[in-house]
Amino acid sequence: MSDERGLTNHEITIALAGGAVLGPFRATWSTEIVSDVRELTRDYDAFLQGEPQKRFKYHLHDDDNPQRPISHSLILNFEHVTAIYDRVLLHEQP
Repeated sequence: MSDERGLTNHEITIALAGGAVLGPFRATWSTEIVSDVRELTRDYDAFLQGEPQKRFKYHLHDDDNPQRPISHSLILNFEHVTAIYDRVLLHEQP
């Protein structure tokens, strides 16, 4: 992983009002991989602090398997979201 400095692997789970759960969704973020995983959690945090929701569509890119990259598209109304859980793998074990 020395050539992928700053790489983080996220697993996002979204809880909705009424008890439904979306995910978990795997998403990769680095300076080279475009993914909205960090923006999703930042935007939701701002919403919880009273800011109006400005964005509704997020793309989560999972490039963990280069032979089979995956993109998740989420369209969310934060008024119906009760929690977002972001589990992050900080480093690979040797």
